[in-house]
Amino acid sequence: MSTHEPPADRDGSPAPTGADSLSRSAVVSAVTCGAAAERPERDRDRAGERAGERIGEQAGDPDGDPDEAEGSEQEDEEPGHSRSRDLLLLVGICLAALLLVNAFVARPFSVPSGSMEDTLRPGDRLIANQLAYAFGGHPRRGDIVVFDGTGSFLRESVKPTGFWDDVRSLARDLGLAPAVDTLYVKRVIGVGGDRVTSTGPGAPITVNGVPVDETSYLFPGDDPSSVAFDVVVPAGELWVMGDHRGASRDSRDHLGEPGGGFVPEEKVIGRADWVVYPFSHWTGLDRPAAFAATAGTGGHGDQR
Repeated sequence: MSTHEPPADRDGSPAPTGADSLSRSAVVSAVTCGAAAERPERDRDRAGERAGERIGEQAGDPDGDPDEAEGSEQEDEEPGHSRSRDLLLLVGICLAALLLVNAFVARPFSVPSGSMEDTLRPGDRLIANQLAYAFGGHPRRGDIVVFDGTGSFLRESVKPTGFWDDVRSLARDLGLAPAVDTLYVKRVIGVGGDRVTSTGPGAPITVNGVPVDETSYLFPGDDPSSVAFDVVVPAGELWVMGDHRGASRDSRDHLGEPGGGFVPEEKVIGRADWVVYPFSHWTGLDRPAAFAATAGTGGHGDQR
């Protein structure tokens, strides 16, 4: 009789017997293998979810952050708004600069008639230098000046101005509208203190007793004056005449009026320095040498 007992497992329980019985180590191995097989599948699923999230973010997934999407749209719109704002600012600066130049520096005018032929022709576009007399300077004999004839060649207007009058005035200052018909362009013959005389057809004009040779600018065939006159120019005023004496209504035509034909210096807008259009007539308007002979003749009529 054998005393040998069946071998026991390490935990003290009897070991299973028979072919169909699996050892505990086999069961444990099976469980371990199953768990190990599930882990790669879970890892793959998680990796797929993370990849999907990244793809959704890159493609503008609507489930993404709405603030970030709105920020992107604003960034797309800002460059266009910025360009429009810059363009408006540039236009505003250009208009302001043009207004300042026209108001204080150089102002364009269109010659309306033939009273200054052949020096200036109807339709010529000239530039009046508004700084010529701005810093204590005064018009000089021989200068061509643009002036407002209101109060001298024309009566003062009593018509009140309104909003549209101000708009038109602004447009004229910008050179966008024609000048008013109260503006004239003439040549200065005498300044404050000068005695200007003429004995009529065939005789030269004299300034302070000195004859002036005007042949360099008078319209061909014109007399210096077809009418006789003898005037003394008041201080601060001017005696002006057109170069086409036979077609010019100038100081001679207003001798009997309250202003006596004299133009106050304060009414002068500027000195005509250039003809800029048409291009075929582009030229500078220099003071003629004829008036050099009148220098030093005394009083306020001396060249300044």
